[in-house]
This record gives sequence, C-alpha cells and structure tokens, in this order.
Amino acid sequence: MNEKSKLKLWLPLLFSVMMIIGMVLGYRLRSNTQAVGSMFKFSQKRSPIQEVLDLVMLKYVDKVDSDTLGNEAIQGMLSKLDPHSSFIPANQLGDVNEVLQGNFQGIGIEFQIFQDTVNVLSVLPGGPSEKAGLMVGDKFLKVGDSVVTGKISSDGIRKLLRGPGGSTVNTTLLRNGRVLEARIQRGIIPIPSLEAGYLIAPGTGYMRLNKFSENTYEEFMASLEQLQGLGMQSLILDLRGNGGGILGEAIDIADEFLDGDKLIVYTEGNNSPRIEYRARRKGLFEKGKLILLLDEQSASASEVLAGALQDWDRAEIIGRRSFGKGLVQEQYNLSDGSALRLTVARYFTPSGRSIQKPYDKGIDDYDNDIVNRYHHGELVNADSNKVANGKAYKTNAGKTVYGGGGIMPDVFIAADTTTGLKSLVALFQNNTLSNFTYLYYTTHTGQLNAFKDAAAFSTGFNWSDHDWNDFIAFAAKDSVLLAGMPDSDKAYLSDRMKGLLARYRWRNEGYYRVLNPHDIVVQKALKILNP
Repeated sequence: MNEKSKLKLWLPLLFSVMMIIGMVLGYRLRSNTQAVGSMFKFSQKRSPIQEVLDLVMLKYVDKVDSDTLGNEAIQGMLSKLDPHSSFIPANQLGDVNEVLQGNFQGIGIEFQIFQDTVNVLSVLPGGPSEKAGLMVGDKFLKVGDSVVTGKISSDGIRKLLRGPGGSTVNTTLLRNGRVLEARIQRGIIPIPSLEAGYLIAPGTGYMRLNKFSENTYEEFMASLEQLQGLGMQSLILDLRGNGGGILGEAIDIADEFLDGDKLIVYTEGNNSPRIEYRARRKGLFEKGKLILLLDEQSASASEVLAGALQDWDRAEIIGRRSFGKGLVQEQYNLSDGSALRLTVARYFTPSGRSIQKPYDKGIDDYDNDIVNRYHHGELVNADSNKVANGKAYKTNAGKTVYGGGGIMPDVFIAADTTTGLKSLVALFQNNTLSNFTYLYYTTHTGQLNAFKDAAAFSTGFNWSDHDWNDFIAFAAKDSVLLAGMPDSDKAYLSDRMKGLLARYRWRNEGYYRVLNPHDIVVQKALKILNP
C-alpha cells in the first residue's frame, strides 16, 4: 500500500480521535469555567461602554491613553452607585493595601522635608535605621547615588528609601556638621494602629486606636493585658479620628467586652444574605467600666464597635455623632493588577440600626457633610443634630437610640471653635509648628533627655517667654502674625508644640500623655468614671 493510500485510511480515524479529545477538553473547560465563575455571570454581549472605548481608540483624531480613559470611565460609573465603591489602579493598589496590612518594607524612620533637606523626625526602636546608628536630627544628603538635598518630594524620598526586606541602601548623612555614611538593611516596618496605651489615672486605662488593620487586635490585646497587670479596672477607648478598616478586627475587640453569644453586627444587601457576627469566647474585659470616645471622623469599623457596645449598654459613648459609613466593600482583583472595591452590603447594629448616612443628594454633598454639620451648628449644639429625625430603636436596657446615619453619643461634647481659626490653619498648612518644635528639639536635646519619661516631661516642662517670642518670630517668616493673640489660642498652641516635642522622644504615646490633661473629652470621661 503506497503512502497516499495509507493517508486516506488513517485520516478519518485521526479526525475522529481529535474530535473526541476536543469534546472532552471542551466539557472539562466548561465545567471548570462554571465552577470558577459561579459567583459572577457575565454577558457575552459587548456593552456600549466597551464599544465606545473601542471606537475612540480606533477613530479618535489624537492619540489616547487607553488605561487613563478606561479608568476614568470606571470611576464615573462607580460614582453613580454610592460614595464608597471605588476603582484602584494597579500602580496605587500597593499603597492602599499597605495601610490595612499594618506594615511595609523600608528602613523605619519618620522624616520631614525642611528647608529643602530631608530631616529624620523619629527612628523606630529596634528597626533597621536604629541598628544602623541613625538618630533624630540627622539630615540626608544622598540615598544610594541620588543627591536628595534641594527640590525633592516626600514621595520621591520615600521611593528611594523603601524596598524589599533584606535589601540594603547606602546613605550619606549630616549630623552636627559632620558627614557620615550609613548602610541600612531594609526590613518589615510595622504601622501601629495603637497610638497610646497607659494608665491615665489610678485604676483607669487609656487606649487610642487610629485604624483597624491586620495587627490591631493583637496590639490591643497586648496593651489590655499590660494595663490589667498594672491594676486597670476601667478603660477609656479613644476612637476619635479612626476611619475604620478591617471589620474582623473590630469584631474581635468587641468580643473582649461582650459576654455570651451577643450579636455584634450583621450585614445584609440586595445580593448578599444576612450574615451575623457574634461574641464567641470569654473576653478579658467583660465587666469593667468602659467609655468610648467618638467624633465626626470616626467611621466604619469604629462605628460597628461603638454601635454594638451602645446597643448592649456595655459602654457609654462620649463626643459627637460619628461619620456614618455603614457600607460594606469587597475587593475584587482585576486581571491588569488593579482592583475594584464594590459595596455589597450594609452594616446594622444589634438593635437593627443602619449606620450609613444618606447619600441621595450626590457625592459632593456627601463629601461636604462634616462642613455642613459645622454650618448647621451640629458640632457645637447637640439639639441641632439631624440624626434624631431617624427611626427610633431601643437598646437592651430600653434606652432610645436613633438610626439614620452614624452613632449618636450618650454624652455630647461640643467641638472647640474658640481658637483663632485663620492663623491656626496657616500654621498647620505651612508646617510651622512641626518645623519650630523640630529645630527646638535638635538644639535642646540635652535638656529634654533629662526627663526620664513622658509623664515627667508632661508635668515638668514649660515654654519660657523667650521660647514663645522665638516662635512668634519664626511664624512671622511664614507670614503668620501671632503677636497679641488671645490667651486661649496661645495655650492651645503651647500644648500642641509641647506634645510634638514629646512625640520626638516618646513617639505617639508621649504626645497624648501631654495633650490628654487638656482634652475636655478625655477629662469628661475621667469625671464619669471617677465621680
């Protein structure tokens, strides 16, 4: 049989085998696709959005960046849904996730650019920079081969200093007029969410959380156990300015305060069935007196924690109505490395209150809500609070609370609006306060190091008249005139500058040890706990 005849004989069989293999592979691929995609059902029909993008790319008169155009189209679409659904481009995703992860890879310093020079403000104890010998007051001249004096942005220096853990970076520093070389091995740098944890009065603890990251519960528990070991019987938990974060961390903390299997929060949405989160274990602080501090910037997970403790009458809430973010986002990673954070449900407190404030008047009105509260007098007058127009609910003990947005405090404390706003805003915008205190710290290190701890510094250090006159002259260089300012403004600024000095030496806990004796919200909490 010749080759041509053999081919005619085997060709139909070959086609049959290939067809069977194709059918089997196709069936398996279909099954796998259905299994993976069971959560999502996408239409094969091209949407008008895709058609328009394709036509623009093919026909538009000028060259167009498809990524930028697509990103803006997505953001525009999401803005019609709610204020918190968002698209995160691939080049921003790492920075966004970093805050929730609670750490990053770098050298472990805080810095500030002052007079076109990168100055070291603080050095992480035990971190890479401390091991390499860096000190507060050092000035960077070079990072690697890059000269960093002159016009350099904070983002620019951050990119030079950060890098994979274990990698090294060579730096050239200026210290007290001497040029030094330091080789720093980068490591994993924690971003603490617990800013302070100490006994603020005999038997009374104070803790401040600035966010809920992956490490928050662990940090909270370590501080709680330490304070209990020092005899803590009551606790002030400060959540002012805490914009939220990871829900699970807030639930775990609530579990330490609530007994039994009490409901902490539940979520529910049109396409998301009700999911309940309850207390699961015996907590370390189920009986002691507890006060939570909130303000208009306390949001999301902070409100979940506050709402649960208020509904079960476990804590007294002091401050002002919280932000009102009660929408649940899930993050979906996209094929190009970007991500979509899509609102899928709402948070509800145990009594059934929705935490989310209205957003039916548009994103701009929503974003300006706190400013509107100020103009309506809500920040200074509890009676003007609009949330009382919401539906009434009852706590476990029968106390009336309201839905409609945010958590209303049990004890209202007005915001301090007595200070000279214009001059203070200018001082913060120009970094005048931090620049002055930084220079003071670097030139008075011996005097400040004489204080053994932040508590001794808080009671033992005071600004002299000479120091205050120096500050007035320093501020004048930034075109901020402070001469003749009211005593209340002078006291406000003096306290904050003193707190900044303490932060350079004892980090954030030092800052709050200095400010809390003058904080009317904290002092009100202490009076309630210790009448």
